[in-house]
Amino acid sequence: MNYRAVEGWGKLPEGWSFIEATSVGVDAKDNVYVFNRGEHPVIVFDRKGTFLRSWGEGVFRRAHGITVAPDGTLWLTDDLHHTIRQFTPEGKLLLTIGDPDKPSTLQGGKPFNRPTHVALCPKNGDVYISDGYGNSRVHKYDPTGRHLLSWGEPGTDPGCFNLPHNIATDAEGQVYVADRENHRVQVFDGQGKYLTQINNLHRPCGLFADRRHGGLLYVGELPTQLAVNAEVANLGARVSIVKLDGERVGRVGGRFAGDKPGEFIAPHGCVVDTRGDLYVAEVSWTALGKDMNPPRELRSLQKFAKV
Repeated sequence: MNYRAVEGWGKLPEGWSFIEATSVGVDAKDNVYVFNRGEHPVIVFDRKGTFLRSWGEGVFRRAHGITVAPDGTLWLTDDLHHTIRQFTPEGKLLLTIGDPDKPSTLQGGKPFNRPTHVALCPKNGDVYISDGYGNSRVHKYDPTGRHLLSWGEPGTDPGCFNLPHNIATDAEGQVYVADRENHRVQVFDGQGKYLTQINNLHRPCGLFADRRHGGLLYVGELPTQLAVNAEVANLGARVSIVKLDGERVGRVGGRFAGDKPGEFIAPHGCVVDTRGDLYVAEVSWTALGKDMNPPRELRSLQKFAKV
């Protein structure tokens, strides 16, 4: 599979800034929702990159994950708010899961301690939440916010997690978890039973299951954080495209991290629209920009057209 970077896509209004885009979602009309850490947390574009609207000012503590439901509602994960919230496309709050002022005990297993992302069951709308930075768990809720079950614990064995950073479901309702610091994506059934895992990945961070184009998994991979590996090629900073059984069919990105078109600094979230075009959000400020001299905002959103 081949993709071409669409340079300059998604022009912001004069004076606006993402700081960094953390996640991206698309609706049934291919409108693109960019969750970001700037003053306007949810910014909406059409598929051509024309600005449509924004909302969420003053609502979020730290933008992290966005998932667009089949009904067009948005599920937003705020890791420092320790909540998952459901909104209308215009920004009206519909449901809150979690207590923003009472994070659970670090690695205690109860919801939530810095949750990261949401996936929805395509059959009944159940909500799966990866939890996250401060836990090693997946929690399952029904669409009304009632807790159903949880699974996972710290570790490297099957069914254990070392920073479950992202989560997705396929057309059959199987659950895919980006087990970031274990360098794998684990696969479970809807009851949390371990099925298999996908390897040969580097710090899988972004995750999207495309049910429309043959059942593919898009995996945004972070580069190394280790100085000893800094000059070693082919360690993340890419999006790998794999079949649901793990066979790789494509890859987007360079041999090293970079900010040229088609390269990545820190792919954090990804999504594919109805035509197969790919959108990637990067936490470029956190990964690099804040430590530059002087600090500067770097590109954090790219579109790739399928060719």
